[in-house]
Amino acid sequence: MASTSVSRIVPASPDKVWNLIGGFDALPDWLPYIPESAASEGGRVRSLKNPEGEVIVERLVDFNEAERHYGYAILQAPFPVTGYVSTLRVHAVPGRDDVAEVQWSGRFNPEGATEQEVVDLFTGIYADGLDALDKTLAG
Repeated sequence: MASTSVSRIVPASPDKVWNLIGGFDALPDWLPYIPESAASEGGRVRSLKNPEGEVIVERLVDFNEAERHYGYAILQAPFPVTGYVSTLRVHAVPGRDDVAEVQWSGRFNPEGATEQEVVDLFTGIYADGLDALDKTLAG
């Protein structure tokens, strides 16, 4: 199983960041790659569309409001992986209440691609996503 993780310090309090990204159906609010999201099964499944119209279906597998994190699994996507599970976390930065650390991590099995190719793919997706989050929060 391959894995990757990207972290970024962003210019907002942990609560403000979590209020923006903590909703499982909130990706269109901060991630330009996902302009469309539709929730189903009581909010536990999200069907996403990227700008090319490709569909990504994900299931919420873990959610912790107090610790500000959620985990999800991909059910359907145009990615060369199986067994994909990812976590999005918001951490406080000791001694600072004006910034937060956001960590996006995932593990997966390559299918039809090398381990390095899929690690590079998701590292890029996470880094681009956190860049977009930083820009959204910076206003």
